Amino acid sequence: MISNLRYRFLIVLIFLVYVAGMFVTLFENDSAQFSVMAMRMVQENDFFSLFKGPEEYLDKPHMHYWLAALSYKIFGIHEWSYRIPGILATLLAAYSCYGLGSLLYNRQVGRLAALIFMTAQTIVLGAIDVRTDAVLTGFSILSIWQLTKYIEKGGTFSIALGAFAAGVAFSTKGQIALLVIGLPILCHLFYTGKWKAFLSWKVLLALLIFAVTIAPMLYAYYLQFDLHPEKVIRGKDNRSGIFFIFWEQSFERLSGEGIGKNSSDYFFFFHTFLWVFLPWTILGIASFYTKVQAFIKHRFKNVEGSEFLTVGGITFIFIIISFAQFKLPHYLNITIPLFAIITAAYIYKLYANSKLQTVKRLMYGQYFVLSIVFIASALICFYVFQLHSLLANICLATAAVMVVYYALKREDVYAKLITISVCASLLLNAVLNLHFYPNLLDYQGGSSMAKVVAQKDIPVDRIYKVDSDHTWSLDFYNQFPVQITTPEVLKNKKDVWVYVNDNEMAMLQKQGFDWDSQLTVDQFRITRLQGKFLNPNTRKKVTRKMHLLHIY
Repeated sequence: MISNLRYRFLIVLIFLVYVAGMFVTLFENDSAQFSVMAMRMVQENDFFSLFKGPEEYLDKPHMHYWLAALSYKIFGIHEWSYRIPGILATLLAAYSCYGLGSLLYNRQVGRLAALIFMTAQTIVLGAIDVRTDAVLTGFSILSIWQLTKYIEKGGTFSIALGAFAAGVAFSTKGQIALLVIGLPILCHLFYTGKWKAFLSWKVLLALLIFAVTIAPMLYAYYLQFDLHPEKVIRGKDNRSGIFFIFWEQSFERLSGEGIGKNSSDYFFFFHTFLWVFLPWTILGIASFYTKVQAFIKHRFKNVEGSEFLTVGGITFIFIIISFAQFKLPHYLNITIPLFAIITAAYIYKLYANSKLQTVKRLMYGQYFVLSIVFIASALICFYVFQLHSLLANICLATAAVMVVYYALKREDVYAKLITISVCASLLLNAVLNLHFYPNLLDYQGGSSMAKVVAQKDIPVDRIYKVDSDHTWSLDFYNQFPVQITTPEVLKNKKDVWVYVNDNEMAMLQKQGFDWDSQLTVDQFRITRLQGKFLNPNTRKKVTRKMHLLHIY
């Protein structure tokens, strides 16, 4: 379908896009928040306690923060060092897609699955806006691959590695890890009937390895919460961290209790999928539909060359997370490896069966996606934010020429289908990483103010705020948390700086405060984009200001 040379060439380009994203300023809220939480571990040399600002943090386990803290210890505290564990986990997931695709189908499907996974939009974004899902996805699909390999081929190493990976995934995000690993495995067992694989002493070994792997996380929860029943977390005392992670966490997510509700739309993930799997969305939907159609036709009988692990896993995961009252787009990341494999298998089947007419019809869809990417890229570069950087101009012009070359080149239609899809992802994310995000993040008040603080050599331990609103990016880039105070306490302080918005500045002025220096930056919630902001003519209408005032 695609030559080894071109495959390697595309992989290198994808990796370069990932590298370009490593140096982008951290996004608020989650990326900047998690980076500050890990930074606190390193600065206070306390790796057992998790804090979200001044509050003790129960919501997620420790693994993501430990990995980020380890990276800080090795490389120093930087945005790129925070992203290293997430990118490595993404590469691990890509390799696991190759392994599982090869196991369930063949090596060609595995290679293509890795390529599809690495270019899916939500995965590229997840390597930049790094949250716990990157590590969760990497180790979950590794566990699925190794446990499936054990079922099919036996081997102590496979089940041991699968159990270890499941332990790391569980230590990253809790019960959801067991759900996304267990459902595909159960689907595979039901379809193949190979239940005897788990009637072995090796299962006891796997359970032991899993228990040992999660033990550090459980111990950390025990130290921070179980030993201190007097602590009040989200309005409740006597909170057991161990009981929470084994029982309460998922029920809170499903019900919205404690963390709140943000969506009761049961179809949220269905329409979200339309963009998170770009540029492969059309192919992904076609592959899923074809798979389901085939299973219904054969009445779910075990047919040679078929498998139920991917489609069954996707279906049940979708159903369960759709009932959660708190939903975010990146929750779908855990399904992307499975979608990548069935999409790769679908393309390979079209190739093997010489379905030229079907592929030509799909090509129209991929050309449509590519045209949308071209239009979006042009708008971003010449309308939303004017392109000025010479390096960015050269890189993006090169990417555009490459896309046009492969789109017009006369070659095998299967190779073209894959190549232009990958090129669409490369072009879009090159534009985002090299141009859009750097300009967009100029409107993130905290990180912009941190640059001013560094330029003016302002003592970071003399910066205060008069409310409890989080200032994650300012905290991270100052490498010191903004201290919370009140106007009453502030009156007794001299030679300090106060970080405020317009309303807080007016309040201080009414209370008789005076300042001899005022530094101002733009502020916009950059993860909640809207048309008025993207339109340069109306941008000022939705942009606020943040100020740093010197109280003398």
